Amino acid sequence: MERKLNSIGIYSSEELKDLGSKLTFKMLKAHYPEICLVHLYSLQGAINGVEFNKLSDEMKSELKKNIVIV
Repeated sequence: MERKLNSIGIYSSEELKDLGSKLTFKMLKAHYPEICLVHLYSLQGAINGVEFNKLSDEMKSELKKNIVIV
């Protein structure tokens, strides 16, 4: 994940927090079409300081809003 984030210009946790998980996911998806929702959850987990599987169902539902997965 670090390599992928670096490839889109994100080098620190502060930059990730500033952009937010949704925008970062959209940027990653443009460069890496194979990524899935687990990546989105992992980004949010990193921002929140928890493992992605510890995110609530409500948080996951909110994250999925306006995200197109092809």
